[in-house]
Amino acid sequence: MTGVAGDRLIDGYALVVFDLDGVIYLIDRPIPGAVEALGALRAEGRSVAFATNNASRRSSEVADLLTGMDVPADPAEVLTSAAAAAELLRDRLPAGSAVLVVGAEALRAEIRAVGLTPVDRADAAPVAVVQGYGPQVGWADLAEASVAIRAGASWVATNTDRTLPSGRGPLPGNGSLVAALRHALDRAPDVVVGKPEPALFATAARRAGTGRTLVVGDRLDTDIEGARRAGLDSLLVLTGVSDVPELLAAAEQRRPTHVAADLAGLFDPAAVVRVPGAPETGGWSVTVVDGAMELRGAGRPLDALAALCAVAWSAGTGADVRPASPEAQQALAGFGLAT
Repeated sequence: MTGVAGDRLIDGYALVVFDLDGVIYLIDRPIPGAVEALGALRAEGRSVAFATNNASRRSSEVADLLTGMDVPADPAEVLTSAAAAAELLRDRLPAGSAVLVVGAEALRAEIRAVGLTPVDRADAAPVAVVQGYGPQVGWADLAEASVAIRAGASWVATNTDRTLPSGRGPLPGNGSLVAALRHALDRAPDVVVGKPEPALFATAARRAGTGRTLVVGDRLDTDIEGARRAGLDSLLVLTGVSDVPELLAAAEQRRPTHVAADLAGLFDPAAVVRVPGAPETGGWSVTVVDGAMELRGAGRPLDALAALCAVAWSAGTGADVRPASPEAQQALAGFGLAT
């Protein structure tokens, strides 16, 4: 069996860094099993941190939100792209400099907290523009940012997540708004602070000191790629944005170390798998026939996934797979792979 050698995954790490949306909660409700998993980590005295690209809340607000969901958290454990962007600008600009803020009030508060002056119009002569997600961001905000950037202001994006999870499916995220401004300006931001840039994870790992760090996320393009850029192991949980078809088609820089359906994989060796496995893993075998993968055999579905990753990543087949046994048909259906 391709798992974690009979040991709990959590026992191999000194710190676990969690993404929030899609891992711990969905908008304002905890994901099933998340409260119990964090409670178990706290009970064992494990070190945890939370790293989020969401720039619409301050660290203290995120900690309060988590605590209200029965996931006790201290603001010092929360790393947000809003705070990281503000700290970056603080280090680059003279105190009191005007910064045009496109985003939520939380981003303005972070800019103010580091001694800079948040403004909302280009005629205030801002020396920088910082752009983060805010549900009320509209055309007028992007227009002011466009004018300021064309006038010479530097442009910092808190993150470039194309979407954010919701109970109705993925919705446009800050990356979509950044893309609109990028299209209008025909240029990219000067700096992107959040994941997949490694800064948030590297900061958390430094705080932990010695010992290995595990990043837990639901997105290949931010959480997993960010962990790899930071040189850290990662666990992809299938409770948020990225799914099995995306995993099988993932480029090398977006491939996780482990995969689990949810946070139970931290504690239960049977609920997690290391990827990739081998083409023959745990009773399953995968071969390439006419350019597509063929799965046959029987066993633990996660072992089938490890075998599929091995072949898809080496042969470049993506999620093009068909079953060659009833058990394979059932496993593929469970992974959302139409056959």
